Amino acid sequence: MLFLDIQNNSPLKRLYRHRDLVELGEAICEGEGINVDMEVSLLFCDDPFIQELNLQYRGKDEPTDVLSFQQERLEHEGLIVLGDIVISLETVQRFCNNDRAAMRDEIRLLFCHGLLHLLGCTHKKKSDREIMVSKQARYLGIEVDQAWHS
Repeated sequence: MLFLDIQNNSPLKRLYRHRDLVELGEAICEGEGINVDMEVSLLFCDDPFIQELNLQYRGKDEPTDVLSFQQERLEHEGLIVLGDIVISLETVQRFCNNDRAAMRDEIRLLFCHGLLHLLGCTHKKKSDREIMVSKQARYLGIEVDQAWHS
């Protein structure tokens, strides 16, 4: 089971359904062979907040859409704490031209991407990227060309 703690510090509201993200997260964990109870924190924020994180942890002084912070496998109240995912809803809004349906889909894609990172997937090498894109497409039920932004 996935326990998902969501906090929305963005002025943008009503763009996700908690249960929908939990179900997606559980499908991803099951698909990745994870069969223990886990906890993930998801923070929705604005561009200045994620830009500061991006600068501090990646040395890039610009906003980005999603960051993930993997934790050492700590156990807390019987749960394995995977880590934190941070998504800028401001970046999502800009990318989707304020189309709320597209924004909901983009949030699911970014959550999937962040969770795969927490589970150890990377995309530094082309072969790893292809694997990650394929997984995102499979878990989201979309075409591979829709599962990655160039």
